[in-house]
Amino acid sequence: MIDEIPLCNAADLVNSGDAVPFDVVYCGQTIQAFCIRYQDQVHAYLNRCSHVPMEMDYQPNRFFDSTGQWLMCATHGAMYDPQTGACRGGPCRGGLTKIVLSETGGVVHWHTAHNLKSLEF
Repeated sequence: MIDEIPLCNAADLVNSGDAVPFDVVYCGQTIQAFCIRYQDQVHAYLNRCSHVPMEMDYQPNRFFDSTGQWLMCATHGAMYDPQTGACRGGPCRGGLTKIVLSETGGVVHWHTAHNLKSLEF
């Protein structure tokens, strides 16, 4: 069963701005994920570089390079397409793991999947 989990107000995300972080359970492991807005569309990915599985942000919630066009891993400089998560330069082994989102009524929701669950308290 797929659930929609409220994440943030849509207004919290600005184009090429700071991300909204959130935690997920991916394949049984608790991992941080992030949500961004790029060209007026929201996107979310696991905060895990495909080159080496490390968190990517160079400062808390900052993933865009200085041009605002690419998501960048602060450790090794891998560059990713903000719309697809595909590797566009630097050391990558594939792309970022995408998380399905929806934006309705001024709220952004993320969607669970067979291998992606919300944290249970």
